[in-house]
Amino acid sequence: MRIIGLFSIGVLLVVGATMAQAQQDQTQPVGTMMEIMASMIHPASNEILLTITRGGPQNDKEWALVQRSAVTLAESGNLLMMRGRARDQGEWIKDSKMLVDVAAAAYRAAKAKDANALAALSGQIDASCVNCHKQYRPNVHPKAP
Repeated sequence: MRIIGLFSIGVLLVVGATMAQAQQDQTQPVGTMMEIMASMIHPASNEILLTITRGGPQNDKEWALVQRSAVTLAESGNLLMMRGRARDQGEWIKDSKMLVDVAAAAYRAAKAKDANALAALSGQIDASCVNCHKQYRPNVHPKAP
């Protein structure tokens, strides 16, 4: 009886992994990495950072823009981790997760209309971009000698 139970669990694990793989195979990347950066990540991070620099959102419309930018930034980080986009499973994933985490925190701050919490994230947003660029875009951010 115990062997049948273990066998059943094994079968369920294999079926689950196969289904997850099939779902992942249904994705259809459209843009290149540069297009994702230029059309999603850079504008979203810029919107958040410029709003912080200008003293934070001043009305509901500006808070909504920061929320939208934060969601775009967070989901862009998830896109960077997709199979076929991730450059490696080490630093790339670590940097992408950092982007998702800080953007999710910016989203929560914007949703709560907490200007202080949003402002406190400025350095982390910048660091998530710079850390990745130092690693993967040395022509933009050369490594220190």
